[in-house]
Amino acid sequence: MKTTIKAALWLAANLLVTSVVAQPSPKSQPRMNPPQTDKIVLYQIYTRLFGNLNSTNKFYGTRDENGTGKFNDITDKALKELKKFGISHVWYTGVIEHATMTDYSAYGIPKDNPYVVKGIAGSPYAIKDYYDVNPDLAVDVRNRMAEFEALVARSHKANLKVIIDFVPNHVARQYKSDMKPAGVKDFGEGDKVEEAFNPQNNFYYLPNRKFLVPDNVPVPPGISTFPYEEYPAKATGNDVFSAKPSINDWFETVKLNYGVDYLNNRSRHFDPIPSTWLKMRDILLYWAAKGVDGFRCDMAEMVPFEFWGWVIPEVKKVNPAVIFIAEIYNPAEYRNYLFNGKFDYLYDKVGLYDSLRRLMEGHGHTADITRVWQQESGDFANRMLRFLENHDEHRIASKYFAKNPFYAIPAMVVSATLHTGPLMLYFGQEVGVTPTIAEGFSGEDGRTTMFDYWGVPEYQAWVNGGKFDGGKLNEDQQKLRKFYADLLKLINKSDAIQNGAFYDLQYANNNGQSAGYNDAKHYVYLRHSDKQKLLIVCNFDLYNGAQTTVKIPAHAWETMGLSATGKYTLTEIFNHPQTLTVEAAQGVPVSMSENSVRIFEIKTSK
Repeated sequence: MKTTIKAALWLAANLLVTSVVAQPSPKSQPRMNPPQTDKIVLYQIYTRLFGNLNSTNKFYGTRDENGTGKFNDITDKALKELKKFGISHVWYTGVIEHATMTDYSAYGIPKDNPYVVKGIAGSPYAIKDYYDVNPDLAVDVRNRMAEFEALVARSHKANLKVIIDFVPNHVARQYKSDMKPAGVKDFGEGDKVEEAFNPQNNFYYLPNRKFLVPDNVPVPPGISTFPYEEYPAKATGNDVFSAKPSINDWFETVKLNYGVDYLNNRSRHFDPIPSTWLKMRDILLYWAAKGVDGFRCDMAEMVPFEFWGWVIPEVKKVNPAVIFIAEIYNPAEYRNYLFNGKFDYLYDKVGLYDSLRRLMEGHGHTADITRVWQQESGDFANRMLRFLENHDEHRIASKYFAKNPFYAIPAMVVSATLHTGPLMLYFGQEVGVTPTIAEGFSGEDGRTTMFDYWGVPEYQAWVNGGKFDGGKLNEDQQKLRKFYADLLKLINKSDAIQNGAFYDLQYANNNGQSAGYNDAKHYVYLRHSDKQKLLIVCNFDLYNGAQTTVKIPAHAWETMGLSATGKYTLTEIFNHPQTLTVEAAQGVPVSMSENSVRIFEIKTSK
């Protein structure tokens, strides 16, 4: 979940660095219980959509009309194919029970008021019960937790790690846990509701004021309505302290109180430990005990870093291998949340994603890539999660983004190989999912719906009736998926990419130093370890190829432990089969087609 408040978080996001000497990025500071490798490959599955083979796709269709995927649809075969594809971790999005317009009251689950739910299916980030799973995802609703636990077991059997969302900043307005363990107090239970702020309250209150639903909240046809009552009003999830938030706010959620007094200069009250901290620790331990291997923490920077610095070690005392990934949009806070908050990984959205997006759209400058590692994440690049799609962002192939899924080729290679850190794909990215019609609440916006029941045609073609063999993919979709499969195979077997250092070669080739080299559209760098040396050349120009000679300066050769006067063989290992023999001082002649990548392995010539 995100909002437009992130847009102003970092003023320098568009700065360009045009001529600087690149040095290999040092490893980040050691952290408690580091993962075995940082080059994990995370695959985000929108669980409600993954296995849904219903192709009705009616605007604002109900669960029974449009269908919904189940935990059981993610079969042994599906997981085996994901592992074969090159995935190491699966992020199951939308697992924990959230508010919905679908009525499950027959199963003892209270009905939600449609005026505080977004979409018929509801947002997975409006949590209704932290101790339960989404009943939509169960074949047998009464057996829903067992079905989730079986999915965890299947995932582990396939040698895949399981990630789920942890949503710490806010809950659904009608939050009520029916499945909490005995003795656990619910959120808000015992709050002093007459106090706007109390460090031990779980919520922020607007005493003596009634909550008012925003104007023009859309309610789908056929959904019965009834008045929504909330008194006193609670603050809304995106830090809105108004009894009547706007339709553009996270009006369906309530902000949780971690001991920060937002209306009093954000003063902090962490001693004694706030009630919300203790409740959240217990929730994380509950899911970790079910075999969950990690948490993608929604809008982590809206929760004080002090909480994370306390709770992450608390969880890792019980299971040191659990990983924590922060959704974060403010580079000024990166170090804080890594080294004080103790996160394992952070989203690299406003840095690398935004830079690559501009290039994929035909504008932007490759100097932005240099700026990212130099100014934002150079000494902890191994802990930045790189991606080109997720549930919040436009699909690459949509008219709001690149319009062509193949325009992702250079950007995806850079995302995967720039450093030793993790990579993420969103389900269907590899087959070019292209949303073109309105599904419901969010309208036609170039994203796969978060809020409504839907079938994803391109992904259904890969699922192929449960065979998970891509049997219904067209030729272009097969070609695109092969590119992703080949890239994942490369990064999973390459020692230089898994473990090696990085060297930016822009400074040696830009500003006319290399004939035919377009320093706005071309990007070239080395990845090197003791076992392997790679030269990676990317052409982001969507329309023009190029012929150039890439210069590798003496310092770069020496940094790789090679002679700057030696003779070397360069073998293309990713795309075009080609072998070159070059003198180090003369550079590397490279021919590039438009929108392409060349990856050469460097070896001493015999």
